[in-house]
Amino acid sequence: MRSSVLSLTSGRDRHSAVPPIDRAVASALPTRLRPADLLRLTDEGAEDVLAGRYDHLLPDQGIWPSEERWATRLLSDDEVDVWLISWTPGKSTELHDHAGSLGALTVLSGALSEFRWNGTELRSRTLAAGDQASFPIGWVHDVMRAPAAVESAGPLEPTLSVHAYSPPLTAMSYYEVTGHGTLRRTSTVLTDQPEGDM
Repeated sequence: MRSSVLSLTSGRDRHSAVPPIDRAVASALPTRLRPADLLRLTDEGAEDVLAGRYDHLLPDQGIWPSEERWATRLLSDDEVDVWLISWTPGKSTELHDHAGSLGALTVLSGALSEFRWNGTELRSRTLAAGDQASFPIGWVHDVMRAPAAVESAGPLEPTLSVHAYSPPLTAMSYYEVTGHGTLRRTSTVLTDQPEGDM
């Protein structure tokens, strides 16, 4: 299997490999990949999906699920998982973190709404096609298809995003905002699925 730190496709510039990290620093990190590396991988994954390189992984006859989110793994190795996710109207991930994994995403089509805990309150933003975001360890957020994407594209048009996690996901914790304006963990689950249960 091709190393994730190079590229998703063999035709890319091999000089885009991640530079080595000092051993003293590397031992303190959960991964040698940085948020910028994950953003590059999701961007390359998005380009590859749009170019048809992953058509063999897409739903049969191009019919996207309309009731539940759908995902397929584009790349997986010891350092990173890269996923294509299809989002459906009204289905959120619930507030969660990615345990000990860094994350990043690139939106391919439609738009996503993200609600992120900033330490005192939930802040929202909309990520439209072409937008990217990265998530450090400890990032707690809820993600869903943006209501505006449903209104403009219709409920059957897919909202798609490519996500990367490094190291690959092994667990996620879920949270709720208390009546006192604090965050409380409600559960932790072992999983290798992106953005919660599919």
